[in-house]
Amino acid sequence: MPPPKDVVKIAIQMVGAIPQLIELQQTKPLASVLKDVCDAWSLPNAERYALQYADGRQTYITESNRGEIKNGSILRLTTSPDQEAERLYNGIRSNNVDVKTDSLKKLASLSQDVTFAQEFINRNGLKLIFCIVEEGNEPCAAMLAHTLKAFMELMEHDFVSWETLSAAFIKKIVSYVNMNAMDASVQQLSLSILENMVPSSRLLFDLVKKEVTVDRLLTHLQVTNTQLQLKAMALLIALLLAATDAERRVRGCERSTWGTLLTRSLLLNLHDRRMRTPMDPYSQVGETCLHAAFESESEAPTSNFSTERRRSLCAKEFRKLGFMNNSNPAEDLRRAPPGLLALDNMLYFSRHTPNAYSRFVLENSSREDKHECPFARSSIQLTLILCEILHIGEPCSETAQAFYPMFFGQDHFFEELFCICIQLVNKTWKEMRATQEDFDKVLQVVREQITRTLSLKPTSLELFKTRVNALNYSEILKLRQTERLHQEETLAVPVLELRERLKPELLELIRQQRLLRLCEGTLFRKISSRRRQDKLWYCRLSPNHKVLHYGDVEEGVQSPPIESLPEKIPVADMKALLIGKECPHTKEKSSGKQNKDVLELAFSIVYDVEEYRLNFVAPTRYEFCLWTDGLNVLLGKEMTSERTQTDLDVLLSMELKLRLLDLENVSIPDTPPPVPKPPSNLNFCYDFSHAEQ
Repeated sequence: MPPPKDVVKIAIQMVGAIPQLIELQQTKPLASVLKDVCDAWSLPNAERYALQYADGRQTYITESNRGEIKNGSILRLTTSPDQEAERLYNGIRSNNVDVKTDSLKKLASLSQDVTFAQEFINRNGLKLIFCIVEEGNEPCAAMLAHTLKAFMELMEHDFVSWETLSAAFIKKIVSYVNMNAMDASVQQLSLSILENMVPSSRLLFDLVKKEVTVDRLLTHLQVTNTQLQLKAMALLIALLLAATDAERRVRGCERSTWGTLLTRSLLLNLHDRRMRTPMDPYSQVGETCLHAAFESESEAPTSNFSTERRRSLCAKEFRKLGFMNNSNPAEDLRRAPPGLLALDNMLYFSRHTPNAYSRFVLENSSREDKHECPFARSSIQLTLILCEILHIGEPCSETAQAFYPMFFGQDHFFEELFCICIQLVNKTWKEMRATQEDFDKVLQVVREQITRTLSLKPTSLELFKTRVNALNYSEILKLRQTERLHQEETLAVPVLELRERLKPELLELIRQQRLLRLCEGTLFRKISSRRRQDKLWYCRLSPNHKVLHYGDVEEGVQSPPIESLPEKIPVADMKALLIGKECPHTKEKSSGKQNKDVLELAFSIVYDVEEYRLNFVAPTRYEFCLWTDGLNVLLGKEMTSERTQTDLDVLLSMELKLRLLDLENVSIPDTPPPVPKPPSNLNFCYDFSHAEQ
């Protein structure tokens, strides 16, 4: 009978006591549950205790969240939130530095819990934190970091408005940001606090904008500490989102304003101008690209041509550039994103890397129509891919985790990234031997190459270029195969061990199959000195695997009885198996394809005192593999044909899937779980002596 839905089975721990296993009735008041738990451990004053999750965020259990307790949960009996808040409040007020630091560290941890946070704030605990920060006496870096961390966690619960912060507190936080000799963890927390202040009110926005200097933020963006860079960028984004349209504009040389700094980051405003849709199909940008690629072809001045002639020449050049709409390439650029951003990238590529640009266009314009890589179409699609990967043109996200420090070392990072990736497109196109029908497949591979390389967090564009070019098409295929095997959990350590254990059994199965095939026998053709295939002979193994029987047969005989085969070779007399060029009947001179076919299918048995040989030419490669494997088994050697490995892989795959069928959707750990320590005593065992009495 299943247990009631309002009952959960849990464990409750306490330091220095044996854990209790209880059935928690969710309908029973929490105070009564605590009373029962405390009585079991003989603890007075049950109201001073509370239950708390033993792992994770260690949240206190209340009447409002007790419904989240699941079967098997482990709880801990600890001091109640009000008692703990009072203890930490007194500890922070202590004159002992160690006690004060420990209390602040514990406060930073417990403040994540809303119940505790409310108790601490009700005791005017935030005032203590304000005093620590605002005091002129600078505390140690560890104490200050714990203080700021606790303040952030307490403010996250929205019990107190950010607008209640004093100007002195804010200026102190700003000073930590602007200070040169300051602990990195303190500066990270200070930047986070300012980031949360900015959107809360216009007054705080103006104050932060005024106090935070551009040079200091530039310094934070240039350090090697990724977390510090990330917090500085988060503050910039918060300032951008809270600013008005007028404040976002950058005028003249107003370098002292934070708006100028924001425009230095193309991550934030690339979508502003460049993602508009084009209206002029023959823009100066497009003509510049054309002339850069086809300068030698434009011998006569354009003014001497008629309008129709000019349009015809332009359409020809647009086609060579790789536009899909030759008469009006503006149609190719009408989609936004990428819009004119793709055309800007093409122009930048042609101006800053003219040799690579000309090589790309001219190389592909001279290929066969089906194998040419269209430059313009590739550029447009690549720009869209880069926009999607880097989320350009999308609103700022507060939960995004991707951060690429290499972009801060380039004034035109997006264009430089495009220059690297468009050459990657051409390289991958050639590696895949692609045609126009494979365009989408090539760009999918390029997207994967870029994404995988960015996940490695290269520190510079040069390092990105090196790594992305090393990740060629064959490497992508290998990675896909490996990931597929990992997804199927065939590469997990326990599965690999199981695979090795199954191999001997399955190899024995393959050996038996090969011997059975030899017992059935095969029809071979005799090859004369003139390579005339005019005679047939049959060979088969005796059922007891001790004798090979063979002899000539007539045309049309498929499976002659073993008694009709007069010649015999005892298996015990077999000395060796020769394959290919080692066989005597392949050393006779012959030319052309026939000799090559014989080499691939020939094998010989050496028997007696290595004076006699029985020569074979298998009818097919499949029969060749079966016979050479079977003869190796009779000789006590390993099976070496490619068919053996294929059959073994198939059998292993099937057997593993059958063995792991019950573990579907269950993650298999790489290491076995640790064996628990034996109990200190065995008093829990049932004493049968009492029952016998």
